[in-house]
Amino acid sequence: MVMSIRVGKHSIGPGLPCMVIAEAGVNHNGNLEIALRLVDAAAEAGADVIKFQTFKAEEVISPVAPKAAYQVRTTGAAESQLEMVRKLELPPAAFATIDRHCRERGLLFLSTPFDRGSVDLLQNLNIAAFKIPSGEVTNLPFLTYVAKQRKPVILSTGMSTLDEVAAAVEAVLAAGTGELALLHCVSNYPALASSVNLRAMKTLEQRFGVPVGYSDHTEGIEISLAAAALGACIVEKHFTLDRTLPGPDHRASLEPRELAVLVRGVRTIESALGDGRKVPAAEELNTAAVARRSLVAVRDLAAGTILTEENIAIRRPGTGLPPSTLPNVLGRRLRQDVVAGALLSLEMLA
Repeated sequence: MVMSIRVGKHSIGPGLPCMVIAEAGVNHNGNLEIALRLVDAAAEAGADVIKFQTFKAEEVISPVAPKAAYQVRTTGAAESQLEMVRKLELPPAAFATIDRHCRERGLLFLSTPFDRGSVDLLQNLNIAAFKIPSGEVTNLPFLTYVAKQRKPVILSTGMSTLDEVAAAVEAVLAAGTGELALLHCVSNYPALASSVNLRAMKTLEQRFGVPVGYSDHTEGIEISLAAAALGACIVEKHFTLDRTLPGPDHRASLEPRELAVLVRGVRTIESALGDGRKVPAAEELNTAAVARRSLVAVRDLAAGTILTEENIAIRRPGTGLPPSTLPNVLGRRLRQDVVAGALLSLEMLA
């Protein structure tokens, strides 16, 4: 039994609407004006949530930490990871401005904290939930600190083994958070479709009994749509105002028009999933009457005729006796004359 959780006004769980997170991340390039434009773009695309990142670079990255391979590809090797990330910081006061603008646009504001001071900042903003990135799955002291804030936690699980996820889940739940969702993820930018392994979502759901979704780093929207079709409770996707902007994440992000297509696609898919009961759709009933078949008289038949396979045919439409009743009709006598092609009915039979 998978328990649902609540994040802001959104209930999250199997059979509930998929929560679409527009991951702005650091695609504002440290510029508050761009961050606010990202909020506008996410709202216009129909996303449920926009998510940023909150951090103090020196609290997260050592001066000797190398860049990831994808960061070297997108930003070059001349600067260190710390130097790169410093330029992507927003000042603490910016997040209150972003939060306020999200409320004005009807979006839920979330941000990923990377250090304890950022957790405190977001807690003071009364953030609806904490989204924790894949890189912190093994940082159990940090997970414990976040969980002690007693807000829902959404934890990405890229780069992780199932045992590592289990240890993280145990730490979060033991520290006091009663509401947890997990996101399957492949932490490469862009990730290869052949590496995605979407069936791992079901593994996480069965093992931990919590809502499971997918944080998508592949190019395009196809894999996100596939995750929604497989029942992802949350779909998270990076987006940017312009993929050609400088910075580590823009190239693997959607542009606003593509984000809107993704949101529409997720909504179409979830409406198509239904409740699982196999019953005719209301719109099929007219087609059934036309396309199915009934028992009809092969030729003009006089009252008293005994019905046999030679004088009964199976023809459209399907508004008479269905073909499955043929064994019960054979050998019966007609009460009345029947013209060729007429649909047989029980009232005609003696």
